[in-house]
Amino acid sequence: MDNKRFWKRIRMIVCLLVTVGILCVSDSLPVYASQMQTGDTEHSTIQDPPGTARTPEELMEPNTGNIFTLTMNGDNGDINGALRIFLTLTLIAIAPTLIIMMTSFTRIIIVLHFTRAALNTQTAPPNQILIGLALILTFFIMQPTVERIQEEAIQPFEEGLIEQDEAWERGIQPLREFMYPQTQADDVMLFMDIAGQSWDGENDHIPLSVLVPSFMVSELRVAFWIGFIIYIPFIVIDMVVASTLMSMGMMMLPPTTISMPFKILLFVLADGWALVIGNVVRTFY
Repeated sequence: MDNKRFWKRIRMIVCLLVTVGILCVSDSLPVYASQMQTGDTEHSTIQDPPGTARTPEELMEPNTGNIFTLTMNGDNGDINGALRIFLTLTLIAIAPTLIIMMTSFTRIIIVLHFTRAALNTQTAPPNQILIGLALILTFFIMQPTVERIQEEAIQPFEEGLIEQDEAWERGIQPLREFMYPQTQADDVMLFMDIAGQSWDGENDHIPLSVLVPSFMVSELRVAFWIGFIIYIPFIVIDMVVASTLMSMGMMMLPPTTISMPFKILLFVLADGWALVIGNVVRTFY
């Protein structure tokens, strides 16, 4: 066993000596650096052309410029691919917040929830259906606003016609014009007082930090008013069924068990979904 270990170590030492000998007797190998052009000009990040080094010391010196310029045709150009992906991922991350706070989604989803609660159908339709329907209706309502943002802000910015600050102002203006008619002045005054700012009554002079929460509060108020109106006919059905059961001496039977089929029948005969959805959409026009 000791002999095997001894001969194994001898073979390792011989291999190491042969490798060192090959490296010592071989000539120096030239090392080349790839060039990276910085646009349509002849400038490069490589200071010396490849193959000009003649000594090992020159090979060890860095051959890359610390400063280089990036030239684009006409001082304008498309957004870099990596930057475009970064902006897209950022937009996807904040898209749910934008959809909830600055669109018609809040009012629609609350009204649909009140409709389901008034029918007393528990989970029919399920939450996935209500959210999907609210998103589709939101896209339908916001389509003109999105088209304006695309035409007035995104396309000119990608073509290099406007700067980033101007693109932001142009892009936010259609959303502001959408939120103005849906926001009540009392809510604006509330947040203006909290922020310690004064308001002259002009819509264009409302800061975005005040307009967005004011719009949200106004949307909640309107949605709850619509939900109250939806509840009224179904409450009448519950009262009629409850009084009928009491007159028949069936007080142990829950009135909601009997009234739910009548609610569904009334809702279907009156084409309730078309009435609710149609009138909610019309409130934004």
